[in-house]
Formats: sequence, C-alpha cells, structure tokens
Amino acid sequence: MNLERPSRRWSVSCLIGAALCALLLHGSVGTVEAQTKPEGEMRWALYVTVPPAWLDPGEVQGFITPFWVLYGLHDALVKPMPGNIMTPSLAESWTLSPDQKTYEFKLRQGLKFHNGDLFTAEDVKFSFLRAKSARILKEKVREIEIVDPYKVRFHLHEPFPDFMAFYGTLATGASWVVPKKYVEKVGDDGFKKQPIGLGPYKFVSNTPGIEIVMEANESYWRKMPSVKRLVFKSVPEATTRAAMLKKGEVDIAYLLDAPTALELKRDSNLRLAFSGAIGIHFLDFFDQWDPKSPWADKRVRLAAIEAVDLRSLNEAENLGASRLTGNIVPRSFDFALPIEPYAYDPAKAKQLLAEAGYPSGFAAGDLYPWPPYFSMGEAIGGYLAAVGIKTRIRTMERAAFYAALASKKLRGLCVCINAVYGNAASRMAETVPSDGAFAYGGYPDVDALYKQQAREPDRKKREALLRQIQQVLHERVRFGPIYDYIWPSGVGPRVEDPALMLIDPYPWSAPLEEVRLKKR
Repeated sequence: MNLERPSRRWSVSCLIGAALCALLLHGSVGTVEAQTKPEGEMRWALYVTVPPAWLDPGEVQGFITPFWVLYGLHDALVKPMPGNIMTPSLAESWTLSPDQKTYEFKLRQGLKFHNGDLFTAEDVKFSFLRAKSARILKEKVREIEIVDPYKVRFHLHEPFPDFMAFYGTLATGASWVVPKKYVEKVGDDGFKKQPIGLGPYKFVSNTPGIEIVMEANESYWRKMPSVKRLVFKSVPEATTRAAMLKKGEVDIAYLLDAPTALELKRDSNLRLAFSGAIGIHFLDFFDQWDPKSPWADKRVRLAAIEAVDLRSLNEAENLGASRLTGNIVPRSFDFALPIEPYAYDPAKAKQLLAEAGYPSGFAAGDLYPWPPYFSMGEAIGGYLAAVGIKTRIRTMERAAFYAALASKKLRGLCVCINAVYGNAASRMAETVPSDGAFAYGGYPDVDALYKQQAREPDRKKREALLRQIQQVLHERVRFGPIYDYIWPSGVGPRVEDPALMLIDPYPWSAPLEEVRLKKR
C-alpha cells in the first residue's frame, strides 16, 4: 500500500497541473466558472439607432458608443477590462525598446475568427492601417514589421509616450482586429453587412433601426459566455424603453430620464443602476474663432456658463448622480488638472454681457444638443434666455449630427460631450489642438504646448505641460464644462448581472461574456 501512494500523488499532481493549464488557457482562475453551455436570451433597449458602421472597428472615430457592439463581436490586442484599462487580450504581452521607438507585441496563438480563419500578425497590421480613428497613431508610426505570424513590431519616428493610451484603450479602434482575408474578399460594405470577428459573440442579424442579434461564441478564448443570445434594440424614446422593461420585452433599458427613472424606482420588480463617469458634457462655442461673433469675447462665454444652474440641471436630468466639474478631462485620468465647476451667478452673467457691449443680450443663433440629450439642451437654452442670450434649439439625429460636427458645418453653440478614453492628452486630442477632428479653431501657444508634451519622455515634465494646457483652456473659457455624466438605467427581474461598471470607467454592459441571467 505504501508503494501506491507516490503513484497516486503523482497522478493527482498531473490532474491538478492539467486543470490549472486549462484554466490559464481560458483566463484567470478567479474569472473562470464551470463551463456550462450558454443559455437564454438577454435584451437591451438602446437610446440611439445603431448604424451599420458600428459593426466595424475600423470605422470608430472618437466616440465610444460603437463599443456597445464591438465588445461582443470583436476583440483587441489590448483593451479596457475589469481592473485594468490596458489589459493584454489578443496580445499576450508587449515590450518597449530602450530608445522608446519600438513596441513589440507577442500575439496569442491558435485563435480563430468566427469563420474559421486563423488570427495572425497580418490581421493586426491590416486592421491598424484601415482604422479611421488612428490618425494620430499613423503620424507617429514609421513602419509595422511582421516578425513572424505571432509577433508584430510598431516602429515609431520618435518616442511617443502616449502610444498605448491611444492604441490600448478606447481612445481609438486601432487595436481591434478584423480578418484581413475576409475583408479583402467582401469589401468594407460587405463586412458591415456580415461582420466576422474574434469576440465572445457571433453576428446573427442586423435590422437597421430595429435590432442587432448575436449568439455566443462557445470557443471564445477568455471565457465561454453565460448567455446564448444577445439582442440590442434601438428605442429612442425613454418612456418606450421603460415601458418595454416593465412588460419584460427587454431586460436592460439604458439611459432613463429622471421622471421615468423615479417611476421605475417605485416598481419592486425592477432596479435602477447608475453608471457613466467617462463622458463630460460641456458648452462648445463654435463661433468663438470669428472676431465678429459675440462668442469671440471671453466675457460672453463666461456669462453663458455662469448663467446655467449646473446643480439643478444635474438633479433634473440625472437625479443628481453626475459630478459637476470645471474641466473636460476626468479627474481620474492621468495628468488631469482638478478644476472646480463654474459658479451659478446669473447677476454676474448679465454684468459680463453688459461689459462686453450686450446690455440687452443678443441673438446667439443655433444651440445644438448632442443627441439624444435634447431635454438638457432645452433646459440650458432656458437658462441662457434668462440672462438675454437667445438661442434656437436645433435637434438632429445622431448620425447626421456626427457628420455635420466632423465636417465643421455647425455654427453657434453646442451642448457637446467628450468621452475619449486614455489620459489628459488623448482626451484633448481631437478638440483642443487646432488640427483636431472636432476643433473649430485653436490657439498657437496651446498647439505648441500640445506638440511639446507628445514628445516629452519625462513623466513629470509631461504632466506639467498638460496641466498648463488645461489651466490655459480654463482661463480663456475655451469650453464651458458641465459635469462628469452619470445616469440611471433600468434592470429587469431576469438579470443576475448586467455587467455595468465592471470596467471603470465604461458606462455600459461589458465585457459581454460576463452578463448573466438568473438561473431558472
């Protein structure tokens, strides 16, 4: 009997080792549960229509809402995940050369796209080159070298300390991978109609303006999803989203307005979940660069933001959940400068307008609320009118608004939102420098500071430069920051875990392989 014990110990050790290896292949021990087959269907009510472009990570351009879908269908070399906003995913690891000019990524081997194509470094290079959000990265990258099928190097022209802030977070979609052979076969339009990815869910169907359907990818490398089928419905009206939640037609209703949220709160079968803290609402004065416009006067811009009762606006729109701020960079970001919100002072606002030559106010033209925050736009229009700044509210469907904003066609005032991921530099990248995709103008001295910080390898010096930029923007009232946006969503009785705020900050359900329904 004694002779058998070592043999048994060896066998048990082998079994334990094999089990641990299996766990490591699928994810960490703490995140992997018994791999049972996915079951059931979970349904979301989204607050905007999902355009076909959101099915393609190459089409991401400065907004994070497409990741509603991308976290399901696709995967990235590095991406925000629970506990780490730069988590190795399709890349097992990466290194930076001593001269800080070469990033090398070691890729995860043996992964297949949903159509069976093998994932390799060719797909990584192809996806980067076609990514529309990678303008800044492409300017910095001299060459992409495929060392072997599972190793890729990005060679930079010069050190760029923010390479990973742009590449490895949701600041761009450049790290998200599509299958090269398939895209070249079907074309970009064909890919949007029938996307193929590496994510935890496979594309089933898209009925434009109605719904997107996905089914679980049971061989997903990180973890087998718990829910078999996900359905994302486009439901622009908050009252309709709430009604569908009450009837059990959807399980999660995103972005409820305050009256609807309070009504749902009284229903014991439902619960409210607050999430957000990535987007910051702010006033953007498109015409401030026109010397003939009243908005060119800093006093007028200051009058506008001090005319708005930010605290009351927050209560009315978000049940007071959002955090008032004086900066467009979240305080949680690296290199952020904490700035207190502007004070509500309508008397001072009127005084500033009088000093600027507008004692009776002025006709300010159009006010564009960022879709779908139309009630917020109406409220701000009312505050401005109370001090004599008369605006005309112009609402647009989101896709049309994005197109007009990016083509620099809008005039007047915008209640905008910036939700670019990363750090202070990436947050300001497309709105602060004069060549930014959504900047209608800029300051030469700020442009110079921004370029200087992008080349500065010393972290403390970079922080000083970036904080200097934020201070200058505040002093010149370049923007009128409002609040770090946090809002209520409704969760139905069938949901065990909606996966809200598992990634912090990220406002919506993610990672989607973590959503769970209650067991029957």
